[in-house]
Amino acid sequence: MPIGTAFHEKTLALCESLSYRDWAGYYAVSSYETHHEHEYNAIRNGTALLDVSPLYKYLVTGKDAAACIDRLITRDALRLAVGQVIYTPWCNELGHVVDDGTVTRLAEQQFRWTAAEPNLRWFRQNAVGLDVTIEDVSEQVAALALQGPTSAAVVNAVVDKSINELKYFRMVGRKIAGAAVEISRTGYTGDLGYEVWIRRKDASKVWDAIVEAGAAHGVKPTGLLALDVARVEAGLLLIDVDFVSAKKALTAAQLYTPLEMNLKRLVDFNKERFIGRDALAREHLRGSHKRIVGVQVHWPDVERLYESVGLPPLANATASRVAVPVRAGGRQIGRLTSSTWSPVLKKMIGLATVDGAHAIAGARVEVEHTVDAVRHYVGATIVDTPFFNPRRKTQNLNA
Repeated sequence: MPIGTAFHEKTLALCESLSYRDWAGYYAVSSYETHHEHEYNAIRNGTALLDVSPLYKYLVTGKDAAACIDRLITRDALRLAVGQVIYTPWCNELGHVVDDGTVTRLAEQQFRWTAAEPNLRWFRQNAVGLDVTIEDVSEQVAALALQGPTSAAVVNAVVDKSINELKYFRMVGRKIAGAAVEISRTGYTGDLGYEVWIRRKDASKVWDAIVEAGAAHGVKPTGLLALDVARVEAGLLLIDVDFVSAKKALTAAQLYTPLEMNLKRLVDFNKERFIGRDALAREHLRGSHKRIVGVQVHWPDVERLYESVGLPPLANATASRVAVPVRAGGRQIGRLTSSTWSPVLKKMIGLATVDGAHAIAGARVEVEHTVDAVRHYVGATIVDTPFFNPRRKTQNLNA
């Protein structure tokens, strides 16, 4: 049975829908209202306030902390500056992704590592022989995400010192309501946004300060339904939906490498070694058998399907996590794993795994679409991601 996060009393009082789901053993709000439309609009037009405390959080400390992380991840941890954050996958010895998350260098010998799933045993197994301590601090550290075009104004309204100089994927220490916090310019929406890392005992007063000061800037508590639409627009992958951890894969088709996940840019082949490097180097030379790509569905085809049975066209407001076939030339070449109607783009979009030969921007494919319990196929095009990438996400706020 799930338990409440450090913010559960706050979210429960505001959750009119009483719509919750289990996220890593915690109650997580699906939507505060009966429909998530206003919450999605907060992400793209105001500031969405999300409780992201269920993320797994690990503290890595010691003389060999950087070397330990560098041994596991595909990126160069040794070059991380204090206050820098990176997003990275980590793999097993065959190059298959175990999980993905962020690594933040808090101090010279101290890092915070976030993950979607439990990884403590994996981290400790691969830290043998190193002078390093790895602790699970998921319970002790609460986290809030503030995402949207007015999020910088909200954060500036509550901190003791401006965060306008904070660059994308950087972290800084500040105080909110007298409590020491760490603020990173990161998020899972593809928009301007911040994540606030808080000691559990300070969680309530930090929430209250943000809600009070944020009222003038359109802050709105937001659930996972709205977040799911936004993350698809941003082309961001979700574990157990768009890819499967190597620890849980039941078939070869469920195994993914970073190259197959379209994360080649995050694999540093200049590193002498990391777990899975040799296998990934071989794949890099021969090419990948499959790849995750963006897909844009041809909406006129969808409209014609509905019209043919006398129904008005329907675009589901929630993102779908139900995989459906993708085909080309009458043959199945992959599967669409996440899809949504994008309110900001006015398009039906999705993320799909397709055969390597078809993973080319501009390629025409078909995706399955069901109307009135009958399965059909509609046209679609392979496109580059992210679908939505506003300049404000990374721009210098002092400019």
